[in-house]
Amino acid sequence: MSDAKAFASTGDMAAKTVTFSEVGPDLFAFTAEGDPNTGIIVGDDCCMVVDAQATPAMAQTVIERVRKVTDKPIKYVVLTHYHAVRVLGASAYGAHSIIASLETHRLIEERGQQDWESEYGRFPRLFQAAETIPGLTWPTHAFGGEMSVWLGKREVRLMHLGAGHTSGDIVAHVPDANVMFTGDLVEYHSACYCGDAYLREWPSTLDAIRDFNPKSLMPGRGDALVGEGTVREALASTRDFVTSLYGAAEMSVAKGRSLRESAAATREAMDKKFGSFAIYEHCLPFNVSRAYDEARGIDDPVIWTAERDREMWASLQG
Repeated sequence: MSDAKAFASTGDMAAKTVTFSEVGPDLFAFTAEGDPNTGIIVGDDCCMVVDAQATPAMAQTVIERVRKVTDKPIKYVVLTHYHAVRVLGASAYGAHSIIASLETHRLIEERGQQDWESEYGRFPRLFQAAETIPGLTWPTHAFGGEMSVWLGKREVRLMHLGAGHTSGDIVAHVPDANVMFTGDLVEYHSACYCGDAYLREWPSTLDAIRDFNPKSLMPGRGDALVGEGTVREALASTRDFVTSLYGAAEMSVAKGRSLRESAAATREAMDKKFGSFAIYEHCLPFNVSRAYDEARGIDDPVIWTAERDREMWASLQG
């Protein structure tokens, strides 16, 4: 890794082009060239937003697009996981309920503040008008396993299918259209951020998603995926990314390599295949660190702080 590389995404300040596309009947994906995606599910009498953006000001750009297709109230905000760039904009929607898994609620208690400070340092562009954030976003309803939310007669199934991107990831499935919103469990032409991941479990969670054979899918980052073939391609690519990363770390640990040596081995295994993906360079040092830890038997991800971020980056860059 070259010393010339700016820390994380601090060098990525160019505005992205927003796309607001229909992925099924009254189902929409707000995407922006590899920035965090937001899903919109329109029911008979209200709407649900899936992932909220990083600040209330950023969320307003989503609300503006929603109001072009419906005037129904946004009653529910679903948090697929706890990361700050996904959740801290939730207050803008004025929702009746903010829903997450019990595990995500636990993670917010355990590491939400540190994650906010960490991600603010990594992604300055995503935290536009950060002063509008009122504080940590707390779910008003947390569940284990799965639950159904009814938007009038339209059912949305929220499911914790297994660990992957974090230990608390959930997906939102709309059975009447067989469309799924997966958060960062699935990416498309964007690197998987694995700094808080459970890499050995992630592939089986992808299998659980695949078993629904979704007609369309909104990933955490990257274009909305319309058509079963495109969905399968994204699932396969995500699996390849995760298993390539963990495989390189596992081999490095088995050979007694240092973290820095593991980073070099990971680049050799992944750069050619994934180097063009959005946020690949940002993610790689964090991914290498977590994969190396998991391969050494550290089951739960170490909490990232703004200080640890910089120390780790410097140790792999120096």
